[in-house]
Amino acid sequence: MKSLIDKLRRERTLSAEEYKALLLCRDAATLEYLQRQAQEETLARFGNRIFIRGLIEITNRCRNNCYYCGIRKENRNIARYELTQDEILHCCREGYPLGFRTFVLQGGEAPEQKDDRMVETVAAIRREFPDCAITLSLGEKPRDTYERLFRAGANRYLLRHETHNEAHYRLLHPGSGEKGNYGGGMSLQHRLQCLQWLKEIGYQVGTGIMVGSPYQTVDHLVEDILFIERFRPEMIGMGPFIPHHDTPFSTAPPGSMEMTLKLLSIFRLMHPAALIPATTALATLAPDGRERGILAGANVVMPNLSPQEQRKKYTLYNNKASLGAEAAEGLQQLEEKLAAIGYRISKQRGDYGI
Repeated sequence: MKSLIDKLRRERTLSAEEYKALLLCRDAATLEYLQRQAQEETLARFGNRIFIRGLIEITNRCRNNCYYCGIRKENRNIARYELTQDEILHCCREGYPLGFRTFVLQGGEAPEQKDDRMVETVAAIRREFPDCAITLSLGEKPRDTYERLFRAGANRYLLRHETHNEAHYRLLHPGSGEKGNYGGGMSLQHRLQCLQWLKEIGYQVGTGIMVGSPYQTVDHLVEDILFIERFRPEMIGMGPFIPHHDTPFSTAPPGSMEMTLKLLSIFRLMHPAALIPATTALATLAPDGRERGILAGANVVMPNLSPQEQRKKYTLYNNKASLGAEAAEGLQQLEEKLAAIGYRISKQRGDYGI
């Protein structure tokens, strides 16, 4: 099995059967070797720098009804909020002196009539923070809206495809239809079209998967790996599925830390230049989840810059970490945790290819 890992590091690709064999491998020594190779690749390219992004969760309102998500439209048990432009700018003003040079605006999918206001907000951030990168994670939009956001100053866009298998996608999202969200449903075809638009427009694009989601098989994960290999995103995001108590998947078991770390290492060896975060979900699943992600090949963390009074409302899954080293105000704690495993915070923008 180590020969497969060596081949992946050398050739940056494997066959579907070889990827599946790696995913099915449970041998501890082999998995340790995989993570060590991924860590070596990351250190060779980035040194011991970990790029920080300031996460601003701008709204928990969403027009979608994804079966796994705590802010799904039909969840009547959460208090909804939406940050104003002034509140978003205030978050940026708090983050900039701390050293953040990337702001990530993340939120539920808003209706089209709110797109104008988001374009104005992006332009306002660009004017006030010309040296910072602006990353958006706001779901599916018309191509024209993506273009307007890009012209206003957005640099990057995160849009996880979640699963590349059509049948699995339908099990996770309601109302699959040809027109995607704009036809009242959701479709894998439209999600992939959005990703292609983003790449054509010129964004640094991120996509990724939810590991261990209900009904997921190893064959589904192989499909995901092959898609990401072909698509070559600048950013790859993955985290374990964690259930939320107010969703149809409330009793489903969480995803596996081991499988998430295995995939993270595979993606690092496959795409050495990628920006790969150690996600909040990893830190939620285990106290040392973030550090384990970094040791497996991650090179980005995203401390929370959102107003503290709103963080508990952005509950994508149960017990979501948002305080301590997961928060912007806990940056010193994060520095100490990273130093303990031999890494340091980088306050550079951390663009792809630089």
